[in-house]
Amino acid sequence: MRRSKQSDSVPMGSAFFAGLCLAATLVVAIGLGPRQASGAQTPRVSLLAPTEVASRVPATVSGRVSPPRRGRVLLQLRKAHAWRLVAAGAVRHGRFRLSFVPRAPASSSIRLRAAFVQGRRFVASSGIVRVRLRPAEIAPPTQDAPAQPRPAVAQAEEVEGAPKSNAAASDLYWGAWIGSQLTGTAAPWDMDAVTKFEQITGKPLSMVEFSSPFADCSTSPCSYFGFPGDRFSAIRAHGAIPFFSWGSQSIPGTSDQPDFQLADILDGSYDTYIREWATRAAEWEHPFFLRFDWEMNGSWFTWGEGANGNQPGEFVAAWRHVHDIFTSVGATNATWVWCPYVNQTDTFASIYPGDSYVDWTCLDGYNWGTNPAAPHGWLTFDHLFAKSYAAIAETLAPSKPMLIGETGASEYGGSKAAWIEEMFEGLATKYQQIRGLLWFETLDSGMDWPLESSETAAGSFADGIGDNRYVGNAFGDLNVSPIPPPSGKFP
Repeated sequence: MRRSKQSDSVPMGSAFFAGLCLAATLVVAIGLGPRQASGAQTPRVSLLAPTEVASRVPATVSGRVSPPRRGRVLLQLRKAHAWRLVAAGAVRHGRFRLSFVPRAPASSSIRLRAAFVQGRRFVASSGIVRVRLRPAEIAPPTQDAPAQPRPAVAQAEEVEGAPKSNAAASDLYWGAWIGSQLTGTAAPWDMDAVTKFEQITGKPLSMVEFSSPFADCSTSPCSYFGFPGDRFSAIRAHGAIPFFSWGSQSIPGTSDQPDFQLADILDGSYDTYIREWATRAAEWEHPFFLRFDWEMNGSWFTWGEGANGNQPGEFVAAWRHVHDIFTSVGATNATWVWCPYVNQTDTFASIYPGDSYVDWTCLDGYNWGTNPAAPHGWLTFDHLFAKSYAAIAETLAPSKPMLIGETGASEYGGSKAAWIEEMFEGLATKYQQIRGLLWFETLDSGMDWPLESSETAAGSFADGIGDNRYVGNAFGDLNVSPIPPPSGKFP
């Protein structure tokens, strides 16, 4: 079974570290907080930062919490009369170390502070540290090796009580499909929703996922959704990568839409629309993930081979047809993501378009638990993903990086917090080919997928994503297509 998910789209119009030369002098700021109601002294938080850093180049700060307390530190930057989260990490033995990317005009200065939190409760903050900015000293790219920004990643720190990472574990992108429950409007139309989500997770994300069908046919004639360039630009300005799920269907959505069969793509009925969309994408120029017609091995979407009158072999042919149109107009900035649901592994080979047509593989999977809205039973992360992961990573596409395009867990039938901990432990030790994670942070058909369903679930996710392998929003200047894994190499 699969949830029925309405699109949240609306019609839209058309180097490695380069010279991280930090000044030797450090600024030390100590902030004293008020005493707690119990009479125990609130910890002191100190923040040490370089006196000068390069604009848009990763920089590192460090500090102490004394007396030592277990918790997390949020690094905040003052911008537009508000404190913005730019990095987060765990406190170990009273110490912390964080990396971030300064994003402000060169020859100016920024103001930083460190906030110490336990769970979702603010405890204390440091004093404000002012840091000068200078222009980045970026070496020009060569013709054979285009410059590639490297994520801001601090030295890995062991967090007491957190899953132990395998020494060979690699960096991952991470993000979410964020619904309207946080602000009243879904991301990315409301980027405040992203900010609210980052406050829950304690870390800036590196991908923002959203979707659109081909058309809105609630009135006649149908109106078609154009390339959402302004939304893509808002995500990129945040330092994240757009992750766009594009479905060949119309809304209102059902799985039975005779005008949106795979055969209609193959006979050219939508060539004009696809070519126009791809042309606008090429003009936007920047890299983005394109998850076209996902979960094609199910029967809940119009493009599934088991639905809507579609015939065997038509999915691969339709995928290649759309991909070829993109190539013909120069839309090579799209990174193609092939994403089945975690079942029916025996069908994967027959619906895989081929290595030359796929850049990343992907899996979606949910633990529905015993939620009354869809009581399909409690399933562990391994139960959901292990078999499908092996079928793709070991046999079908071993040369391709993989990501999780959608996942979530219910609070009903077990511990959602423990399920999330298991997920992060598995990603660190068992699922080495997975290099990206997207959480389904949306209320949908009565299901309690969002992290705010409980403080324990939100805390487990914040602890897991706090691992420095999960890179933050350091991709506002990304210029490589197809998008590589965050470490730049695979496997």
